[in-house]
Amino acid sequence: MHTSFHKPFIRSVSLGIAALALSTGAQAASFPEHAITLIVPYPPAGTTDIAARTIAHAMEGVLGQSVVVENRAGAGGSIGMGQLARAKPDGYTLGMGTIGTQSINQFLYPDMPFDPEKDFAPIALVLTTPNVIAVNAQSEIKTMDDLIAAAKSAKDKKLSYASPGVGSSVHLTGAYLEQEAGIDMLHIPYKGASQSLPALIGGQVDILLDNLPSTLAQIKDGSKIRGIAITSAERSPSVPNIPTVAESGLKNVDVTAWFALYAPTGTPPDILDKLTAAAKQALASPEVQAKFVSLGAEAGTLTGSELSAFEAKERARWSKLIQDRNIQRQ
Repeated sequence: MHTSFHKPFIRSVSLGIAALALSTGAQAASFPEHAITLIVPYPPAGTTDIAARTIAHAMEGVLGQSVVVENRAGAGGSIGMGQLARAKPDGYTLGMGTIGTQSINQFLYPDMPFDPEKDFAPIALVLTTPNVIAVNAQSEIKTMDDLIAAAKSAKDKKLSYASPGVGSSVHLTGAYLEQEAGIDMLHIPYKGASQSLPALIGGQVDILLDNLPSTLAQIKDGSKIRGIAITSAERSPSVPNIPTVAESGLKNVDVTAWFALYAPTGTPPDILDKLTAAAKQALASPEVQAKFVSLGAEAGTLTGSELSAFEAKERARWSKLIQDRNIQRQ
């Protein structure tokens, strides 16, 4: 009686599991069946938005469905990425995370609406770009050596540098530069390059730090501002005449802003595989690579677990700097 009672039950459970597996496989095989939403946690026209729209357009051709960009700005990117964390994990809602949302903000904001390490499945690193250090075209500072010497000799009035805001990756780059060079400068935060760039041109600040794409056109023009160094390990093909900070002797300064594609945790592996393959194909296209170079950036190459490992190193790096420098969100 005991054995005969359980056989039909076991058989029905086995059939149910098999049916579920077939259903999941069929779902992944047919994915995507309709448009995908890509959340950008910052306003339109910025580097994050440009990166998202470029990769979205390229992935549409691979996936055969529209990838619709939606801007959900606010709280340093936390509103948009929080929405992604709560989205149904079916592959139809993705997000463009950044160095800020994924490796910095959690150490500055006490009430984050998501855990960047646990709530997202990394798909692909989309874009990397160095930060640039620039001065007014009339400034006597022409090199990093000049900047360091001027900062060390300043007594009554510190050299001032502008950034897009307290706690931004650019602000932290400035703090990192101070630490490595043994200098002390005055940080003046602005609300983006639309404010900080005019401040440099107008003489309100001595130095500007920002993502290269935000100032590339002005730097290439050269009539109002002069780029003196970039923060990546190697020179940028977009401005090959501008040396790296490392070339001035600060060998540890290797900082790039980065932007990456994520899905909510729990997204089926087969669907993640499809999205990752589409992103890799899109990023390898000459059109996307040329677009990014024109912006002063490079297409990313890391995917999946490689991106996760990269994030972990970034969190360790920036959390230590934030603690060492006692940087607080204002």
